[in-house]
Amino acid sequence: MTDKRKQGPLAGVRIVELGGIGPGPFCCMLLADLGAEVIRIDRPPGHDGGAPIAARFDLLNRGRRSAMMDLKKPEAAAAVLRLVAQADAFIEGFRPGVAERLGLGPETCLGVNPRLVYGRMTGWGQTGPLAHAPGHDINYISLTGVLNAVGRAGEPPAIPLNLVGDFGGGSLYLALGVVSAILEARGSGRGQVVDAAMVDGSASLMTLIYGMRAAGYWSDQRGTNRLDSGAPWYNVYETRDGSYVSIAANEARFYRAALAVMGLQDEPLAGQHDRSGWPAMQARFAEVFRTRTQAEWVALAEGSESCITPVLSMAEAPAHPHLQQRGTFVEVDGVAQPAPAPRFSRTPGAIQRPPARPGQHTREVLRDWGLSSFEIDALHQAGAALSPGDAELAR
Repeated sequence: MTDKRKQGPLAGVRIVELGGIGPGPFCCMLLADLGAEVIRIDRPPGHDGGAPIAARFDLLNRGRRSAMMDLKKPEAAAAVLRLVAQADAFIEGFRPGVAERLGLGPETCLGVNPRLVYGRMTGWGQTGPLAHAPGHDINYISLTGVLNAVGRAGEPPAIPLNLVGDFGGGSLYLALGVVSAILEARGSGRGQVVDAAMVDGSASLMTLIYGMRAAGYWSDQRGTNRLDSGAPWYNVYETRDGSYVSIAANEARFYRAALAVMGLQDEPLAGQHDRSGWPAMQARFAEVFRTRTQAEWVALAEGSESCITPVLSMAEAPAHPHLQQRGTFVEVDGVAQPAPAPRFSRTPGAIQRPPARPGQHTREVLRDWGLSSFEIDALHQAGAALSPGDAELAR
């Protein structure tokens, strides 16, 4: 029985997720937001390595039901394979070899479901000298040239949260790979493994910059290029009230509009692309932006093509009129959070349900995916499956 609440372009797609932290859950959140029925297999307490957080705030887990299984018990792996046999895709984010040791590797899963798409999320990939090494977002973007390129001149590289490696280079590439492979499998009748390595995805995200560097338009000197704070007209400036505005006046007409908003249209500045004049221009821009508050600059820039916008905090962003009108942020269970993206005109996605407590739906999921009451009871008696109220889960 499929979860009837699902809606979106992926409605009818069934996915089994081995619970983890970071990019794997975000990938599965995206797929669930687009309508896929994703069943998350959580491990007993103490196995996830994540910081403790109340379930309603664990937003990467939204949109799917949770069954808790102790995968170290062979009965649990056998039960998961029962689910895999009915799924379109299976997603895991363990280090290479771990899923195989649990009896849930690609060969075994494809053996019970030849049409299965087996998605693997790792930092370094399934092969290579670093394949078995630990790592995190900052490590992957360090190795691919991303981190060195981010930041201001004369300062250390700036850490772009964990957006580039984990979520950009990992989650989004795995989601694209899984959906692409599901489409292919529907024609060929054959599944395959999708190896999504965050190090590969991070490098891929840098394609434009690598091309610019090869053409001589990008320097490895951080903070000297047109997109990394080197250009005065693509930068962030402090305002009189201690807030900030951003300016991205790349094109000539936008640059002229920005100068007009700043009152500098008649000032003898260097040419827009005269790099020798950038330091003096940047100092002048900084001086001008400090003369007004953020709100005043926003009011001056409104309706112009200056590409000047306020730099908002996470507390401020959901209240911005544009984001409110579009519904970019929504509130679920009292928690403000980003809405599903992108938008679909005919089959819109939706947050299907709030984040589940680990193991909240164990019996329900196993029943809905075809296991009998006798089999479900046996799994619980063996400690292979856990539900609310079980001693280990309640700790």
